[in-house]
Amino acid sequence: MEFLERNDVWISPYRLRSRGFLNAVSARREFEGVLIRVGDGYGCIHPWPELGDPPLEKCLDDLKGRRFWPIVRRALRCAEFDNAARTAEESLFEEMEVPRSHATLAKGDVKDLAAAVEAGFDTVKLKMGRNLEDETVFLKSMIAEHPKLKWRLDFNESLDPATAEGFLSGLSVKERMALDFVEDISPFSETAWAGLWKSFRVRLAVDRESGPHRKAAQVTVVKPAVDEPFLLSEAAAMNSQAVVMTSYMDHPLGQAFAAWEAARTELLFPGLVGMCGLQTHHLFEKDAFVEALGDWKPEFKIPGGTGLGFDDQLAELSWMKF
Repeated sequence: MEFLERNDVWISPYRLRSRGFLNAVSARREFEGVLIRVGDGYGCIHPWPELGDPPLEKCLDDLKGRRFWPIVRRALRCAEFDNAARTAEESLFEEMEVPRSHATLAKGDVKDLAAAVEAGFDTVKLKMGRNLEDETVFLKSMIAEHPKLKWRLDFNESLDPATAEGFLSGLSVKERMALDFVEDISPFSETAWAGLWKSFRVRLAVDRESGPHRKAAQVTVVKPAVDEPFLLSEAAAMNSQAVVMTSYMDHPLGQAFAAWEAARTELLFPGLVGMCGLQTHHLFEKDAFVEALGDWKPEFKIPGGTGLGFDDQLAELSWMKF
């Protein structure tokens, strides 16, 4: 029997509370998900209905039935890899080097930016799209104050093409040069994005609609929680695109899975994976799992234990046969 078909599934529901709003399309502060256990392996299902995922209830229905949804299949794939390592009493991270990460800021906040700089980050990802005018003022002032920082802006497709063009045209050449890339500035369009690249020479990153044929993007964002990294990375290499691996702003176990996939992809495609977005645990209130990932800094702290780690924390959870 293939691992994806196994029925010895146990679940442990969880709820994360964020320190603030996390992106332009969500007004939630509490996020429910489940950890799954299959054999000795663990995975995480943390849906974002705002981004197109089925709600948690439908994910659980799918886990019982067809296992059709990518977020469910990827959680099982995570558990499969984790199970193999735990059975062998090894860490999945052995002889792995996890790429460095940018600092993710959920909003324009001077104190949060100062903390990121103090922690050693040289690249900042700023969530944008809630209040473009105020966000643009913040961005411009911070570019002037921190000329050595590089910026990654994430709009979650919140702008229409005309507004996207207006935003980029409103930046000076120097300000545009400070941008490493702009992610999902508008819904993906080969024509519109090709025009933005031609006009402004600011790299565009595709996330929500990433796929093998998104040639107008210069960067492919891969989220192992819902994406198959090998397929997207292979296509990105063929399209001369960079790959940025990120967490799903999910449970720390899911964050560790993203970090491992980033390290594995870099082994399979040397030089393809750039600076990633694997450090998002600071966006949530602390618990035992968050604390296991350590301080917020560019280097990923590998949690102790076998598989993806967190042995002590997982042993403390209550599990229900599913």
